[in-house]
Amino acid sequence: MEVGDGVDSESKSQRRVGLLYDERMCKHSTPDGEPHPENPDRIKVIWNKLQAASIPQRCVLLDAKEAEDKHILAVHSQNHVNLIKNISSKQFDSRRNRIASKLNSIYLNEGSSEAAYLAAGSAIEVTERVAKGEVDSAVAIIRPPGHHAEEDEAMGFCLFNNVAIAASYLLNEKPELLIKKILIVDWDVHHGNATQKMFWKDPRVLFFSVHRHEFGTFYPATDDGFYTMIGEGPGSGYNINVPWENSQCGDADYFAVWEHILLPVTKEFNPDLIIVSAGFDAAIGDPLGGCRITPHGYSVMLKKLMNFADGKIVLALEGGYNFESIAKSMLACVEVLLEDKPILGSSVAYPFESTWRVIQAVRKKLSAYWPSLADELPEELTNRKAPPAVYVPNSSSDSEAEEDDESQKVSEHLEEVLQDIIEPLSKLKVAESNQDHAACNSNTWRSELSKVDIWYAAFGSNLWLKRLLCYIEGGQVDGLQKPCVGSVDKTSPKEIMWKTFPYRLFFGREFSLSWGPGGVAFLDPESNSQDKTYICLYRITLEQFNDLLVQENHEGYVMSSPLFDLTALNSVTVEEPHSLQVRLEGWYRNVVYLGKEHDIPILTMTCTPSEIEGFKSGEHALCAPAINYANMIVRGLVEGKQLSQEEAMAYIQEASTKGL
Repeated sequence: MEVGDGVDSESKSQRRVGLLYDERMCKHSTPDGEPHPENPDRIKVIWNKLQAASIPQRCVLLDAKEAEDKHILAVHSQNHVNLIKNISSKQFDSRRNRIASKLNSIYLNEGSSEAAYLAAGSAIEVTERVAKGEVDSAVAIIRPPGHHAEEDEAMGFCLFNNVAIAASYLLNEKPELLIKKILIVDWDVHHGNATQKMFWKDPRVLFFSVHRHEFGTFYPATDDGFYTMIGEGPGSGYNINVPWENSQCGDADYFAVWEHILLPVTKEFNPDLIIVSAGFDAAIGDPLGGCRITPHGYSVMLKKLMNFADGKIVLALEGGYNFESIAKSMLACVEVLLEDKPILGSSVAYPFESTWRVIQAVRKKLSAYWPSLADELPEELTNRKAPPAVYVPNSSSDSEAEEDDESQKVSEHLEEVLQDIIEPLSKLKVAESNQDHAACNSNTWRSELSKVDIWYAAFGSNLWLKRLLCYIEGGQVDGLQKPCVGSVDKTSPKEIMWKTFPYRLFFGREFSLSWGPGGVAFLDPESNSQDKTYICLYRITLEQFNDLLVQENHEGYVMSSPLFDLTALNSVTVEEPHSLQVRLEGWYRNVVYLGKEHDIPILTMTCTPSEIEGFKSGEHALCAPAINYANMIVRGLVEGKQLSQEEAMAYIQEASTKGL
């Protein structure tokens, strides 16, 4: 696969590249200095790397500016703007942490407001400079990142959606600049959920996101990032998702997506300007991403995009949490923008089989909108594939910083580049799990919740004690396709008892990352005397229950504050309805109170009421469980002396076939 040739270097021998960095954005940090992957050092190490390479002297340095409310309001609600605008003021000192704890993966401090306004305003500034032709391209080294920030809610480390604000500003506020069509390329390892929604019906914006998805189990853990989500109304076909089915995707996988989806569609779309949501958490060695793009890979991806929009490209930093890899990757990209010279070398690496499968599915879905995707890819091309990816936990390991001999091989031209990055990365400690991060970040709340006992009511695979202990102690049992990271407190349940409840057990969804094809168990907590569900009660702490919530929903979530605290516990026990949806995307985010046993509250987790209605209406699929999953339930019921093996199998069969 060839990876060279950009625009004619003679046509723009002296490219003017805007560069923006402002240390005031470092004021946004965790309230008490707790460790966190999204921290001020992320942009400092990038800036230091660029300075060491004398990059600023070759660029047009641009000043950071705070965004105006009216421009932010083009994509965010008034309530959200008011919150972020005032959250750092003294009037919020007593409740700032509590507000952050109710949001999904968010912290807030006295510097958050200023940093958020600077990040959004700086994205506008660099984009407008490129649109005006004052610079050929530009790079905004900004934080906090933005592509997860929804219209009315901060999430996923993001406060304002910087890229969406900048794109909306050009399209709606600056018609005289003649930027009528914008391509947004989101190569962050996580799906750009909010950017997608903000331009869902807008044909002026072609939104392209390539990300780990794993059938909706990787953050932000929704179906929004699936390839079937293509836009709506006039925006149909202008939303393109390329959802990876596994970790470890590297240069070859991304190059294949560029060649067979992004580049042909971009040629048809013919954008006036390109904005890259430049997250570098798909880079080799990232502790949250688990993918393997090299700096060379990013430079090739960017170089290919320079063939369009007369090279008018803006890079706005999103994620990326390995200091070495984000610094090297951003340097590689800036050098491409500056030098505009051919990138020599070719790769004999091949994409994973799953990559070709995803590419073909995307092309088929979008072919009605983009004729360039209509042709079938030749078998001699798609048969060139790497061995299947071996599962790597979201919480990363040292092996992610090394190229596997059996997976994607790189050419001799790339060996020097790889060696340059692998050696320092192999010395970094990136093996600690997100639960370990949580232990460092949250001693106070963990100490408090460790003193409170609850009964965790299991009704699915956790009926088997050995399966439940995977969530407590870590590890995996036969049939489970990935290991669990375990809880911070690995103490076994203090007590175990069995009960039956008049609730409806059913099986839904068609695939899970933990078990493969087949449904998993859910509970409809609406009481019905005709229903009978066997439930195993495990007496654990509220701290452990929070760790179970994370592992059941999204293992990669960094829990700096509890998802379900004492206030939430009191709320569900005394108020109707006796349930609460935690601020975490996943299938089991609805915590339900089932009463008390020995004056200790009983809690379970299942899908939300709206999702139950979706199962009833057929919007979500009902599906019999996978064999391995069903075996966990059978073993739990048999070893718990509740049913014989035949009775347990009949119990599962009835739950699988009985309509809701």
